[in-house]
Amino acid sequence: MIAIGFWYRPFDDKRAGRRGEVSACSVAATHDFCDAVAGLSTALRNPFLRVDRTGILPPRDTPGAVDPSITQANIGTTICRPGYARSVRPAFAVTAPVKRRLMDAQHPGESFADYELDHLIPISLGGAPLDLRDLWLQPRRGQANAADKNALAYVLWRLVCERRVPLRTAQQAIRRDWTKAYDTYATPENVARYHFAHRQDERD
Repeated sequence: MIAIGFWYRPFDDKRAGRRGEVSACSVAATHDFCDAVAGLSTALRNPFLRVDRTGILPPRDTPGAVDPSITQANIGTTICRPGYARSVRPAFAVTAPVKRRLMDAQHPGESFADYELDHLIPISLGGAPLDLRDLWLQPRRGQANAADKNALAYVLWRLVCERRVPLRTAQQAIRRDWTKAYDTYATPENVARYHFAHRQDERD
């Protein structure tokens, strides 16, 4: 997953009311890389809940899967270690046939370039690198697209590695509904705090 610059979503009245959620997140974190973000769509300026959610969430047979060897106790030597996600990400030669099978079954005749083979729970957050329960085709265009989810993954990765959000909390949030997790964690404040450099050669 790849990172790019940083963006800003102005608050509307509803969004401003979410500031309390950010504080709650910080409080919850006391109980206790994504490699990054590939571009940001103009859709980020609007709450995701205004769109048709059936097209922006993974299918029911993609519940997400984690690598059981990744725990809160060892994040410092695993997911938070520079280069970790890149080192365990399956090679293109392995993932390409998976993407082709999913495209033929779900989007026959459509362009491969319009979809990203995405890990629902990012590798950078302990997602299983090659478990089909964690892989789905996410649109690269439109509102709440692959770049938007990558931005969320990057922010969550930073929060987890700074021990502000527990690993399991981040995994469950992105697994249950990544768009709601986006509204909670990928706030303008967090995005501004974790502005990042573009890495076009990497994807989750």
